[in-house]
Amino acid sequence: MNGLIARRGREAVSPALGVLALLRARSRPAMTARRVSGALTIVSYNVHKCVGVDKRFDPARIAEVIAETGADIVALQEADRRLGRRVGLLDMATVERRTGLRLVPLSTTPGGHGWHGNALLVRVGQPAGVRRLTLPGGEPRGAVIADLELPAGRIRVVAAHLGLLKRHRERQAAAILAALAEDPEVPTVVLGDLNEWRPGQRSSLGALERSFGHARASPPTFPSRLPVLALDRMFWNRPGLVAAVEAHDTPLARLASDHLPLRARLDPAILAGGAALDGASEAA
Repeated sequence: MNGLIARRGREAVSPALGVLALLRARSRPAMTARRVSGALTIVSYNVHKCVGVDKRFDPARIAEVIAETGADIVALQEADRRLGRRVGLLDMATVERRTGLRLVPLSTTPGGHGWHGNALLVRVGQPAGVRRLTLPGGEPRGAVIADLELPAGRIRVVAAHLGLLKRHRERQAAAILAALAEDPEVPTVVLGDLNEWRPGQRSSLGALERSFGHARASPPTFPSRLPVLALDRMFWNRPGLVAAVEAHDTPLARLASDHLPLRARLDPAILAGGAALDGASEAA
């Protein structure tokens, strides 16, 4: 994500956001993970190839941040090398020892963590099915659709990292929705670095918002030291399935990557309800 704002040209952020960032930095407290009894924690985290804002490659820091979140399900972006053999960059033995999270088999490359850098980790439960999507656009991008059998029931997790250009993100969102339409509906969460901070008509995620519900404002997660852009997002298709969406903002998280993790609570009771859909859906 280095140079993201500069590369977007006409999509560049107003300088006024710099003032907002300074005000936010002065007022935000350090945050620690909070668990609600019975709830599951789901997290999206762009780990920036394990390179922190201090330019150090340090997978151990990423493992510690994941541990801080208390996650039960984690979608990672940029977890593999981008060039050459797409091998994984994390020490998964350390991650599992620190967090109890295990890698869902996604990579088609020996030693890889995920698909186009998208990796998925779970604490309990088993994958019941996985689909790997190659997304359209001018650069290699992908998404993963994973059905997970958890003790509380089945959930479909769609993990994605969308492109830098608006027209590409629109096509990529449409491709994800087309793939989801091929399967019976179950409780679903779409999450990842979707590279879009604007809600409403200016958003490239309009198709996702219309399918999953009108998006509320998401917490800013980028850049990690002075977050002003809500690039990391979650959408879900059941009222009450997801709650308490927030940036995981701690001193270590501000250092370990250029994104903060995005975390939320999953209500297991909604998973137990199966495929029945009642009422309007929500998104964030």
